[in-house]
Amino acid sequence: MLIGIDKRGSINLPVAVRKEFGLSSGSYLDLSIESGGAIVLHPVSIYRNIKVSESGSAKLREGRTSGTGKLPAWLVKDMKNVEPDTK
Repeated sequence: MLIGIDKRGSINLPVAVRKEFGLSSGSYLDLSIESGGAIVLHPVSIYRNIKVSESGSAKLREGRTSGTGKLPAWLVKDMKNVEPDTK
């Protein structure tokens, strides 16, 4: 399959390839170069990594043990878009 590189260095994956691998706008690919120069792309999922301070960690522990508490608005928003990882 022949594909071109545009002036920004971007490539366009054909629709058939995107459909076969479930790729859409916003999808991520991991690029590696194998010996001999072969370029390999692997679809990947990106998950948010949350880091908290020691006091934040203490609040999470408290919330877990009390069974009550209010989640941050950004987390509530992200939770509305949760989908199972079926791959």
